[in-house]
Parts: sequence; structure tokens; C-alpha cells
Amino acid sequence: MLALSSSVGKAVMGLSPEVIAAITDRGHLYEVGGTVRDSLLKMQDTSKDSDFLVTGIPYQELFSILRKFGRVDVVGRSFGVIKFSPFESAGDAASQIDFALPRREHSTGTGHKDFAVNFDHNIPVEDDLFRRDFTINAIARNVATGEVVDPLNGRTDIEARIIRYTSAESFREDPLRMLRAVQFAARLNFTSEPQTYQSICDNVKLIETVSAERIAEELNKLLVKADKPSVGFRLMESTGMLQHVLPELQRTVGCEQPGPYHAWPVFEHTIYAVDAAPKRLLVRMACLFHDVAKPQAKRLTDEGGATFYGHETFGARITRNALERLRYSHDFIDDVVTLVDRHMFTSDVSDKGLRRLIRKTGLELIYDLLDLRRADVVGQGKGGKTDDVDELEQRIREEIAKKPPFGFSDLAVNGNDLMREFNLQPGKTVGEILNHLLETVLDFPDKNDYQTLMAEAKNYLHNSTHEGLKES
Repeated sequence: MLALSSSVGKAVMGLSPEVIAAITDRGHLYEVGGTVRDSLLKMQDTSKDSDFLVTGIPYQELFSILRKFGRVDVVGRSFGVIKFSPFESAGDAASQIDFALPRREHSTGTGHKDFAVNFDHNIPVEDDLFRRDFTINAIARNVATGEVVDPLNGRTDIEARIIRYTSAESFREDPLRMLRAVQFAARLNFTSEPQTYQSICDNVKLIETVSAERIAEELNKLLVKADKPSVGFRLMESTGMLQHVLPELQRTVGCEQPGPYHAWPVFEHTIYAVDAAPKRLLVRMACLFHDVAKPQAKRLTDEGGATFYGHETFGARITRNALERLRYSHDFIDDVVTLVDRHMFTSDVSDKGLRRLIRKTGLELIYDLLDLRRADVVGQGKGGKTDDVDELEQRIREEIAKKPPFGFSDLAVNGNDLMREFNLQPGKTVGEILNHLLETVLDFPDKNDYQTLMAEAKNYLHNSTHEGLKES
């Protein structure tokens, strides 16, 4: 049987021996949640939040104890939670530790955003563990004695690498747990035991009642924390969850890609590309959506193959709609959409073409775009090489090192210069001239000096036939 060693008298997950002693003199302190599970799995994740459960000490008394050793925040008061930062952490947010009193809860209201909570320092630790989502997360360790509290045999399931719900009502109480089962299966390389799997299938439509923000948080964990997110997406598809969470991706299931370039249909190619991408949310999210429009763009050829012309442009629009529905930030959405829209770039470009690729993609995204292409090639399943991408990256690095102009801020003139020189007012004309000058120096970087650009601007104004170009 898996066991946890005692840490009596030692600092535990950011807690000093003095804090531990102050709490255990009056009650019981338990380490709970993912840190216990991962220690049993011998996983080292220093980014994981520390969670502790305290029994035998009323909420206000626990607050008073902790404030002697650090900063306390009671934002979780309605849930019986205190957030604690030791004085020695100097307010570092990463050092914040959650202390909770044992509680019983169930979700209420639309979207399962609210929970009816009953916390009480006299509730046994076992009762608190029974309310948790899966047996592998329903384990506690007494910090003072090292005793493991495991009322649902979670250690047995960890040894068997099984995801098992704590109750037959678990997914109805909080449908987000179904998506958590998926991401845990992928992150830990576990399988769902049959009753848990069937319960997901039976209750899968309830995932639609969960808020978009909570769904996005679990998708992020799946994409960033799993070595192979494909495990999770396969589970989402087989249980019917994919249709409710990412219907855009569901439409790629079964879409064949006949021809010499792909060994897999679109869905399988997509999730294998995600596996091959670096563990960065932006790149993996772009991989997830890069071919999302292929079913709509597919056209069969006379030779028995297929084309997907324009799928990147259409896919960018689909991507924006999907990520807006899931309430991602505007900046993140813009970046993912740019990568999806640009992912069909050619690596065989002239120096002028290279500068335009950097300009259109953006300095901050160009290397992410290359990583997307590498993952795309691996996900094709044909053993393709990415030497051309590596060579392109080297050229990009050399070109950037030359510091050529890639944006308006790099030009030797600005809008104020143009308005002063040509007696222009702020407006469309100034922007058109700046665009023309940027296009000019992208082709001819050596023209980026004040006199040359002013002469070019004057010539542009003189020859322009746009209605209303000469504003004053």
C-alpha cells in the first residue's frame, strides 16, 4: 500500500514548524487535495497550491492564530476558508496557503456557480473527504502524526491508476466534475472505472449548465498539464462531452483527409498535433483549432484526394466565436486567431517575404507560429521532418537581429511629422500614408530614413487618386 512519510517538526508545504505547532496545540491539521495525491504518485509539482484542513478550532480562533505568523485574508469566509501568507514571503502571491474548516456542500442555482455550504470545526475529517470529487482526491494526511485518512480507499485507486467518483450523485451535484475526470485521466494517465465512465455518459448534457469560465479553467489544465491531452479529448468524444463543450471540434470527427499528407482524419490529427506542441496554452490552443474548419472547406479531387482551401481563414473566425463563448480574454483570443489564420505559411520565402511574415504575425507570436507548424507536421503521422522550419527560424532570428522596421513605431517618421509637413489633420489619410511607408521599407529597409520617407510620402500624396485623400 502506498504510504506518506511523516513530517513532524519540519516545514510542510510552506508552513514553518512554529505555525504547525500553534495549530496542532489546539486542533488537528491535515494536508489535503492534490498535493497528497501527487506525493503518493511521487510527482513533483512545485506550482501546486497548498491546501490544509483544520478540525477542532473555530474559524475566528484559527484566524487569530494565523495572523501572528503572517497576513490573513478572509475572502473565503462564507466557505470557511482563510488565505494565509507567511511574513517571510514578503507578500508573494505564489506562497499563499489555503486553510479550510471541514464542510458539507452542494451546488445550487443556474450554472452551478453557487454552493450551499455548511462548515463546522467539529465535522469529522472523513465527512469532508466524502464531499470531494474523486477517491484519489479524498485523502488527507495528519501533519503532526503522519497518519493517512483514506475513507474511500483512494490509495488503492491510485495504485490501480483509476478515476472513481466518490458518490453516484457526484456529477449531478457538480457537472464540472465530468470535465475534471477527463483532465485528470490525461494528466495522470489514469482510466475511468466503468461506473464512473457510465455516469459521465448518462449525465453529460449537464455540462451545459456549468459556467464558461469554469469550463475554460479545466480545459486550460488539460492543455497545459497533460503530456498527452489527446487522452482527454478522446474521452470527451467517446462520452459525448465534446459535442457540448467544443461542438466545433466535434464536427471534425470522422472527416477523412485522403492524399499523401495525413495518416489520420482531422480529429485525430488535431489532438496528436496538440500532444506534439510545447506545453504553452497559446500554442496548444492554436493547435486545437488550427484545422477546425476543414470539414466545411473539404473538396474532393478527381484523383481521389481532397483539398481544404481557405480553411485557415474560415477556421480563424470559428476559433474567435468558440473562445468568446468560453470567455477567454480579448488579447488571448486575438493571439490564438492570428496563429490559426497564419498557420499555412510557406517556409520557402524571399527576404522580403520573410519580413512580411514577421510583420503580419507579430514579433511576439512568430516563434509560437513556428512551434505550431512543427506540431502540425508531427501530428500528420507521416514521419515528416521540420528542418525547413528550423532553417526559417534561424533566418528569422538573423533578420530580427538586424532590427529592420516591422511596425509604425519603427519608421523614421511618424504621424505628427506627416501632419506638420503636409498640413494634414488626424484621420484616414495619415494612416494610409504610414501603411504605404511601412510596406515600402518592408521591401527596402535601407529606405527607412527621414528624408527618403518624406519624399516617398510626398510622391504618394501627389499620385493618389483616392477620393478625399488630401485633408486639411
